[in-house]
Amino acid sequence: MIIPHPTHIARIPGHFTFDASTTVRATGEALGPARLLRTLLAPATGLRLRNSPTGNVVFVLDPLLGGLGAEGYGLTVGPDAVLLRAAKPAGLLNGVQTIRQLLPAQALSARPVTDVPWRMPCVQVTDVPRFGWRGAMLDVARRFQPVPVLRRFVDLLAFHKLNVLHLHLTDDQGWRMPVSAYPALTEVGGARARSMTGRAGSGRFDDRPHQGAYTAAELRALVAYAAERGVTVLPEIEMPGHARAALAAYPHLGNVPGRELDVWTEWGVCENVLGVHDEVLDFCRTVLGEVLDVFPSPYVHIGGDECPVTEWEASAEARRRTAELGLAAPKALHGWFLGRIADFLLEQGRRPVCWAEDSGALPPELTVMPWRDTAHGLAAARRGHDVVMTPYRSTYLDYPQSDAADEPLGQAGAVVDLRAVHRGEPAPADWEPAAAAHVLGTQAQLWSEFAVRAADLEYLAFPRLCALADRSWNPASDWATDFLPALRLHEPRLAALDVHSHPLPVPGVRASAPRPAPTTPR
Repeated sequence: MIIPHPTHIARIPGHFTFDASTTVRATGEALGPARLLRTLLAPATGLRLRNSPTGNVVFVLDPLLGGLGAEGYGLTVGPDAVLLRAAKPAGLLNGVQTIRQLLPAQALSARPVTDVPWRMPCVQVTDVPRFGWRGAMLDVARRFQPVPVLRRFVDLLAFHKLNVLHLHLTDDQGWRMPVSAYPALTEVGGARARSMTGRAGSGRFDDRPHQGAYTAAELRALVAYAAERGVTVLPEIEMPGHARAALAAYPHLGNVPGRELDVWTEWGVCENVLGVHDEVLDFCRTVLGEVLDVFPSPYVHIGGDECPVTEWEASAEARRRTAELGLAAPKALHGWFLGRIADFLLEQGRRPVCWAEDSGALPPELTVMPWRDTAHGLAAARRGHDVVMTPYRSTYLDYPQSDAADEPLGQAGAVVDLRAVHRGEPAPADWEPAAAAHVLGTQAQLWSEFAVRAADLEYLAFPRLCALADRSWNPASDWATDFLPALRLHEPRLAALDVHSHPLPVPGVRASAPRPAPTTPR
């Protein structure tokens, strides 16, 4: 059984076996997906799977298969041959992951495996995702993660047919994006005096310094690596709030002349935000210009939420700007600021994205990620915004997976268990069709306050990411009859991939009930 659950799969008699005589037939744009299959199967199987005009594993791109969309595929596994067809290369890449799941779990090992017949059942699959945006956000601002960790995360996303890696690159606690015009952003903003003032995943206080930043070359290579696997890397540069690391590097971008700040070592929402003078807007445009050079993603995330206005209310410059623009109060500068940045991105041919923490109006050109409540997503969709649903009750994976006493530390105030993630519906059935049409999809959020090591991230992510992948690909997949049985068969695959995952739910044990909403989930 496959995760995410295919939209149509039928077992037919027989098996197909990969062996030393198996070859692949692919041409043109199908060569990339064929190469990926070869790359992924080689470590465990040792098979060459060389390309041949008479190969019995056939990759076909056919534009006439328009009903499969950009990412759907058709797979026929017979006793003597395998036929994988799609209208676009992304569909073939998804089909490659299905082939991997049809093989014995040992085929996923990074080490050679012997005495295993590389046999998979004969099936007919027609598989088309419901949503085009199926992703996960990884917070590397609070806890820097090296590039090999990001590449492994890309591999795990692609294995589950998730197609967006949202990198949260800047925040109050760290700046990881290199900007040649502003080198202190990483030199100063990329380091803080202690890891965080909070209990780390070990249960001990962690007062060690923390630092790290990427090079442009590393990020470009990551983007290329992800693209080969059908994953788009979405960059996020937070503004105008969550900007203390930037202000530590360049204090004049703030609201208090002459003030010096350090990179923040606290949790929660920092009141230090960017100013609204022209130099700040120039700074943001320059930073984003360099971001666009590294990341070809059609979307660029600009943060936008949790922006206290205390400093703007006290700032003569901000009050002057408020009056100049004819705004009612400094609070209205928030929407004005986001609108100016959104305009810049649109002029560059990119689509701006921001978080939405309430149902208030945002500049209409923004794609929004509502995280507090699904009702906020409905309100945004009704106003005409495209929406990526990110409600914390079903997508925030930094919350505990159960209320058990031995559950690792996580955000307080809620339990987001496996069932809650699978229950999450990006476009609920009671939404009117016009609003539902604005839903691009959904993604999980891995904020890293409680994830010190890569293994901690994986423990938070799996198997909950499996549930999000299933729901976003095929909302018709039933929890009890489709997903859970498939997940139990999927567990050996996660083990073969060396994923440090949370134990699966015990049959017959009732899932934890959600707790009251927290005040500040982020």
